[in-house]
Amino acid sequence: MKALLCRTLTGIDDLKVEEVDVPQPGPGEVLVDVAAAGVNFPDVLLTQGKYQFKAPLPFPPGFELAGTVREVGEGVADFRVGDRLLAIVSHGAFAQQCLVKVGRAALLPAGADMEVAAATMFTYATSYHALKDRAAIGPGETLLVLGAAGGTGLAAVELGKMMGARVIAAASSPEKLEVCRSRGADDAIDYSKEDLREGVKRILGGNGVDVVYDPVGGAISEPAFRSLAWGGRFLVVGFTSGDIAKIPLNLPLLKGAAVVGVFLGGFMERDPDAARAEVKLLVEWLASGKIRPYISNRYPLERGIEALREVAERRAKGKVVIIPS
Repeated sequence: MKALLCRTLTGIDDLKVEEVDVPQPGPGEVLVDVAAAGVNFPDVLLTQGKYQFKAPLPFPPGFELAGTVREVGEGVADFRVGDRLLAIVSHGAFAQQCLVKVGRAALLPAGADMEVAAATMFTYATSYHALKDRAAIGPGETLLVLGAAGGTGLAAVELGKMMGARVIAAASSPEKLEVCRSRGADDAIDYSKEDLREGVKRILGGNGVDVVYDPVGGAISEPAFRSLAWGGRFLVVGFTSGDIAKIPLNLPLLKGAAVVGVFLGGFMERDPDAARAEVKLLVEWLASGKIRPYISNRYPLERGIEALREVAERRAKGKVVIIPS
C-alpha cells in the first residue's frame, strides 16, 4: 500500500509517499481501506516530535479517517468486512489502509459522505467535549472562539450555537469570518485589525464573555482571558500559533475564573463509554444534517505535504482532507 511516511522527526517537508507493507489487524482491531482522512494541526506536531505522545518511527501521520472495513481482528463483533466507519487513530490515517481500534470507531449510516465524515471526528468530538463536559456551557451564555475559522474553531462555533450560546467568532481575515457567520456566529472580531479586548467590549457593551475556546495559544490567550466575565471558563484546546501561552495566575483569582484543559484522547482513554456515547450522537447529527463540516480543500496522497502546510500556516478554513486512493 502507499503511505505518506514520516521517517525522521524533522517536520512535514521531509515526508514522502512510499510503498509499505499492509498492516495486519490484531485483537480488537479492524483494517480499513481509507476513503478520506482529515488533516489537523496535531499531525504537524507529531512529525516534529512535539505532540503529547511519540509515534514509533517510521509512521504515517493522520488522526482521523473514514473508510470501509477490509479485515477484522480476533474478538471483533461490532464490525464486519464491508462496514463503513469513521474513527480516530493514534497515527496512520494518511495511507491507503489503516489499523483502527474498534473502541475508537463508529459505524456510518448508508449514504453518509466519506469525505465529510472524515472531517468530523477529531474537530467536533473535541469541541463537543470541550463545551459540554469541560465548560458546561448553557443557553444565553456568551462564547468567544479564537481561531474560529479553523477546524476545531468552526466546529465550536456551530456547536455553541446549537447549545444556545451567543457566539463571537475571532479570526484573522474578513474571508475567514464570513465562513464563521455562515456557520452561525452572531458577532465577529478580526483580530488582525482590531484589538481583541476592545472588540469584545464593543460587542457586549463593556461586559465579558462566559467561555473562551482557545485552540490558538500564544500572544492572543492573555487578552482573551482578560475578556472573561466573573466566573468564566477558559478552555485550553491547543496551540496552533506554535507558542504555549503563559497566563498570570492572578487573573483567574481576580475573575473567579477557571482554566480548563481539553484533551480528547485522554477523555477517550479514561472514560470510553461516555466518549462512545458522544461520538454516536455526533454521527446521528451528521447523518441528519444537524452538523455540517466545512471542507475547504481536498488533496491526493501525493500532495499530502501541501495539505499539511496549509493547516500548519493557518491558511485553512474549516477542514482540509487527504484522499489516499
